[in-house]
Amino acid sequence: MSFWKTLGESQLVRKFVYAIVGVFTYPGLMFFNKLKISGTENIEKLSRKNVLFVSNHQTYFADVITFLHIFCAVKWRRRNRLGVPYYLLNPFTHVYYVAAEETMKGSWISRFFTLAGALTVKRTWKKDGGETRRGLDPSDTRKIERALGENWVITFPQGTTKPFSPGRKGTAYIIKHCKPVVIPVVIQGFWRAFNKKGLKFKKKGVQLSVTFKPPLFIDYDAPAEKILEQIMDAIEQSKKYMMQGAHHWKLEEA
Repeated sequence: MSFWKTLGESQLVRKFVYAIVGVFTYPGLMFFNKLKISGTENIEKLSRKNVLFVSNHQTYFADVITFLHIFCAVKWRRRNRLGVPYYLLNPFTHVYYVAAEETMKGSWISRFFTLAGALTVKRTWKKDGGETRRGLDPSDTRKIERALGENWVITFPQGTTKPFSPGRKGTAYIIKHCKPVVIPVVIQGFWRAFNKKGLKFKKKGVQLSVTFKPPLFIDYDAPAEKILEQIMDAIEQSKKYMMQGAHHWKLEEA
């Protein structure tokens, strides 16, 4: 294990990273924008291991950072609010998040944020500006499964910030194998407030929202395609929701 990965496994180091990242990002969520949280009652009594959060994706970092704020606040018995962030004095650190390896190597800030629990995976390769989609590498799958054994894991089944992109079967295969509690999460507003990397403001005064839905009832013996379909519907990124979106009706009228 590399020195950097060893640091990332240290709870003390992770708490330090949470505190630094939390202090600098809290104003952007609560003062410059307006964060609305709902459904934390669905996660208050969860086991501290084998819980998988599946969410739609709008920025590289702001989404995950907001989740970490919320998990820490829930640990301090806050329901659907952050309040004063003294929860950063003793944050909830039993959580990992899945991120593309190339993204986490992009800057010194992203490298620093890997210490907050990044599970880096090689999901895509790019050539001549294009992107070729492929499934999770077996070693990446094992990495996620090991993390689920003792922690919560956040994953974004679409693997991209582009809305209504198809989900990837790797998430469904992990669910079939590990049989975790699966919590769907729906986020809104982040793409309006932050740039794609989620570290700079595009606009202030935006209504941000994070909704935690009840655990999914999943037939773990069902085909991966069926489980993936259920997940995409739960995070409101299925074709049904795409057809209901305002952008669809505008296209139809045009």
